[in-house]
Amino acid sequence: MSERLIYLPLGGAGEIGMNAYVYGYGAPGKERLILVDLGVTFGDMEGSPGIDLIMPDLTWLEANRDRLEGIFITHGHEDHLGAVAHLWSRLNVPIYARKFTGTLCRLKLEEAGIPADTVRIVGPRPEVTELGPFKVQYVPVSHSIPESAALVIDTPAGRVVHTGDFKLDGTPIVGDPFDPVMWHDIANEGPGVKVLTCDSTNVFSSHPGRSEAVLAAPILDWVVAQKNMVVATTFASNIARLKTLSEAAIAADRKVCLLGRAMRRMVSVGLETGILTDFPNTIGPDEAANMPRNKVMLLVTGSQGERRAASAQLSRGRYLGLSLKEGDSFLFSSKTIPGNERSVGRIMNALSEKGIELYDGDDGLFHVSGHANRPDIEAMHDLLKPEIVLPMHGEHRHLREHMNIARSKGIASMIATNGMMVDLTGKAPRVVDQVETGRLYLDGNVLIGAMDGVVRDRIRMALNGHALVSVIVDEDDNPIPDAWVELSGLPGRTRGGADLGEHIEGELAEFLETADRKTVRDDAKIEEAVRKITRQVSMEEIGKKPEVSVIISRLMAE
Repeated sequence: MSERLIYLPLGGAGEIGMNAYVYGYGAPGKERLILVDLGVTFGDMEGSPGIDLIMPDLTWLEANRDRLEGIFITHGHEDHLGAVAHLWSRLNVPIYARKFTGTLCRLKLEEAGIPADTVRIVGPRPEVTELGPFKVQYVPVSHSIPESAALVIDTPAGRVVHTGDFKLDGTPIVGDPFDPVMWHDIANEGPGVKVLTCDSTNVFSSHPGRSEAVLAAPILDWVVAQKNMVVATTFASNIARLKTLSEAAIAADRKVCLLGRAMRRMVSVGLETGILTDFPNTIGPDEAANMPRNKVMLLVTGSQGERRAASAQLSRGRYLGLSLKEGDSFLFSSKTIPGNERSVGRIMNALSEKGIELYDGDDGLFHVSGHANRPDIEAMHDLLKPEIVLPMHGEHRHLREHMNIARSKGIASMIATNGMMVDLTGKAPRVVDQVETGRLYLDGNVLIGAMDGVVRDRIRMALNGHALVSVIVDEDDNPIPDAWVELSGLPGRTRGGADLGEHIEGELAEFLETADRKTVRDDAKIEEAVRKITRQVSMEEIGKKPEVSVIISRLMAE
């Protein structure tokens, strides 16, 4: 085979979040490449304590960046563009996006000191962007953020449709409705669709997806029924939901106050780009604090339990001069992303303790998903009639279920997880290589590798505590037996009630008094022995083996 079409997910396949998909065409090992999306996922205290953002390791792509033509961003969610500002300098190629998404992207890049003209704004189909062997069109789809798009990627080996995140919604309130006529044309142009790379998030939801428009009436009824202050939280990027909530507030004779930087930014960008043309006027927190409580609705960030977001801060007390009181109402107009249940639950419980009435979207009255359910996924299969279906954007179980659906229709399909390079040139996909993939952690403002040991050591200290031991050796190579021990994250007392640090110091004194000259002259040997004794004593007394740091100070003769 002289040339081939390949697909290589570096993130987002086998997980939900951190999307990054490579397509290539050309001679094996020399393919010209494009990258679709460059997103993040979020850390948690259990698996990545202290980490805010996690993003794909682009080592393979960096090594081949001379072959990379550009980056295409499908929409403005963080799991699709959140890593752009952090990783763009490693790739240094143009970024393509529609106007709303591109504006969000430019703001991120400018904050990182990267020129805004790195992002090139492109229009929807029929506009075509030609890069190397690729002809790419942005096809509007409905999702939970405006101007979401699928990509039609035409190559010499055939047409690829990359859905991005989508749903079949003809009345999305804000943004583009799903256009079946346009998709029929896409399916029937030329030889048709060779490959459908398709969203798998809601593959286990058996009922048809619901339109954003169905929420307007129940949300209005709810707002009208509330007697005191009303607070609602949703994804900041769900501008359609923000519009529905704010219009309900205005209809109920309430003023709207936006709380949270992300929410204010999304509305601002929506107005700037013309996505929002009639969003109600809002008031600031000072004015909201001075109005009667039954005349205000707060729209706040933090639907996923983010610790520093407005929802969490209100649950803990005051935020920008505003506080909640018994009898106020709080609506979670969102679905809790798996993994965030504890964080959201903490906020709900804190609000409940204040006597605040809680409502959520679990009954379907106040939330609809932005992803295609199983019937909608099958409808996309039937509409496009692809030769090959590659499930993406899902955990392994989602990908497997999606693959089985495709195969039941006689469509060639396989599970391609992160790092799996797939040749799409033939009638069926086949794995041709396995690329090393991993994760990068944003630790504070520094990027570190998942295998660097920083997070691993942090977890060990969290689980086992830490002991710092200082040892002094005099100018004649005689250890001073009074070692000093400082404990962190460990009980201060032994089983018998003695001071644990002093007990460890006593055991170390015995060792230092009897240590032979060869050991004393070798820092590595002293450190090994001190660490072993400290962990052994701690294990015997409290059942924990702490992480141990040893400082050896040697006095020099004058």
